Amino acid sequence: MGWAQPADDSKPASSNVMGAEYPRIHRDLRATFRLEAPGAHKVQVSIGHGKYDMTRADDGKWYVTTPPLVPGFHYYSFIVDGADVSDPSSHTFYGTGRDASGIEVPEEGADYYLPKDVPHGEVRIRWYLSKVTGAWRRCFVYTPPDYDTNPKRRYPVLYLQHGMGEDETGWIFQGRANFILDNLIASGKAKPMIIVMDNGYARKAGTQASRAGTNRPEIGGFEELMLNDVIPMIDSTYRTIADREHRAMAGLSMGGNQTCQLTLRHLDKFAWIGAFSGTGNGLSTAPLDPKTFLGGVFADGAAFNAKVKLLWIGMGTEEPNPFPGAIGAFRKMLDDAGVKYIYFESPGTAHEWLTWRRDLNDFAQRLFR
Repeated sequence: MGWAQPADDSKPASSNVMGAEYPRIHRDLRATFRLEAPGAHKVQVSIGHGKYDMTRADDGKWYVTTPPLVPGFHYYSFIVDGADVSDPSSHTFYGTGRDASGIEVPEEGADYYLPKDVPHGEVRIRWYLSKVTGAWRRCFVYTPPDYDTNPKRRYPVLYLQHGMGEDETGWIFQGRANFILDNLIASGKAKPMIIVMDNGYARKAGTQASRAGTNRPEIGGFEELMLNDVIPMIDSTYRTIADREHRAMAGLSMGGNQTCQLTLRHLDKFAWIGAFSGTGNGLSTAPLDPKTFLGGVFADGAAFNAKVKLLWIGMGTEEPNPFPGAIGAFRKMLDDAGVKYIYFESPGTAHEWLTWRRDLNDFAQRLFR
């Protein structure tokens, strides 16, 4: 069986490895995938919540063109005779608990997360020996464009966390956090800040994993790691303004839950809080009582409002269950307690990186004002 050449309106995805012609993105955002597997009997591409059967051409390569994809970043893989494999033509990104292929689908008219001809900050890798986990770890640290040229200046800090099955690389390679901040700072829409991205999985030395073979986070270990290892290390290594009024934390999904759990228990250390598609009640949709939730942190709404500079909550309009219910339960508790917060919706996006890029773009503009 033959296969037509790609239409003139298609282009190789920007997430392809150097020189790879596939996957290709069409003007209407359909994507054409190709895999060379001449000995295979059945091949599919799995992307988002869909699986698409591929067709073998005379040259032994397998092809399929999907329906239009939602703009943004998507993990994908090939299923070859039942085996789930990465695409050798795509760069890999750590997500879904492994290194996975990813495809960047362009968003018309959006350039806030793209590199521009503006001053750029740096993304540094900081290795440290954790007293909490007893192991070497690394965090990614974004320093703003004038960090090295203005050595007397000190900066506020945003601690920014990834989601379940991802790691400290996610906010740079999938989320484009550095470009988002470069562009906001250059346009005067965001204050220059340091961003610290650590791994949300932190098991205390000498303890067993909560469930073998899963991606369940160790909340207690992460909290101790942040308080005892990461924040002191960042404040002693970088030119931070080391007080709560200049320290923020935000995270997506699992990282949003970790953010709320940590910051709301330690308001002496954080004054700015962002929850992207995740809140302190995890995936529970049960009603919450402000008098008892996290030790009654919301029991006195006026006192909370006076202490916290910003509580920011965001999600996509197409988020799957249980996220709308869980976030809705959290917001109702805040409303009942008279707690002030910003609520942001990303139109047309689900539990995915475009939602969280938009979240960060809005959240960062409100920080440290």
